[in-house]
Amino acid sequence: VHEAASRTGYLDPPEPFVSEHDAGFLPEDKIVLVCTGSQGEPRAALTRIAQGEHANVTLEEGDPVVFSSRAIPGNEKAIGHVRTLLVSRGVRVITPDDAPVEGPIHVSGHPARDDLLVMYQWLKPSIAIPVHGETGHRVAHAELARSCQVPQVLLPEDGGLVRLAPGRAEIEGHVTAGRLALDGDRLIRLGDSDTIRHRHRLAYNGVAMVSVLVSGHGKIAADPEVSLLGVEEGDALEALQDDLSESVRDAVDRLPKLSRRDDAAVREAARLAVRRAINIRQGKKPMIQVHMTRLP
Repeated sequence: VHEAASRTGYLDPPEPFVSEHDAGFLPEDKIVLVCTGSQGEPRAALTRIAQGEHANVTLEEGDPVVFSSRAIPGNEKAIGHVRTLLVSRGVRVITPDDAPVEGPIHVSGHPARDDLLVMYQWLKPSIAIPVHGETGHRVAHAELARSCQVPQVLLPEDGGLVRLAPGRAEIEGHVTAGRLALDGDRLIRLGDSDTIRHRHRLAYNGVAMVSVLVSGHGKIAADPEVSLLGVEEGDALEALQDDLSESVRDAVDRLPKLSRRDDAAVREAARLAVRRAINIRQGKKPMIQVHMTRLP
């Protein structure tokens, strides 16, 4: 980037930039390092420096590190971890909240409304397609483009397929888009994956498996078996399983006679009984699997 800026005349550095390897041979008070990692990215340069794992750069007590950035929502924990590592090394951490009175240490890299107006006055585009930001941002940008007399303004959703020419620009269709995750040897979509959602629920709430044996007339033929994983442990586990077994029996026995002949109704009664009992006792809502066998 700096090479392109230098060639076009936007940047005129007083001296050539040096590599991170050569920087180690310069006086400490004569060098500034610009590093990636202000958002706490795990393999970024600043994170590796903070962890003492960088091959060429180390920080000493009293060295200043300037976070010329704002935290992107969701990155606060990772950023805090990097800052804690730096402080524990005696490094002086400076954030935008510590900005001196002479001026800020960070300004947004995104254009403000006035900047966008200037851009439209320069370019005079025939088509505007705002794509950056959330829906509210894009709608506001579209209104600004229309106020600048842009003839065509489109607002496609993520994955929207836009035809720019010939003729008027149109949204022609939709292409599947979104984040993917490697699940074993296959790729799955994160947005609508039942598999990932179930794993999150298992991680936080555990799972309960219920086995119910019912006679042909709908009577419980044996004590329901309840197995719990990630719900309870120790001496309390067996007591909870016994209580849940009794709750399932009571729930099925309370069903109307006709409903007890319906397999789906019996399974649902057992599921709700276990869910309700665990929620009352522990405030959890585990995944519940009910296996029912009906005798002839």
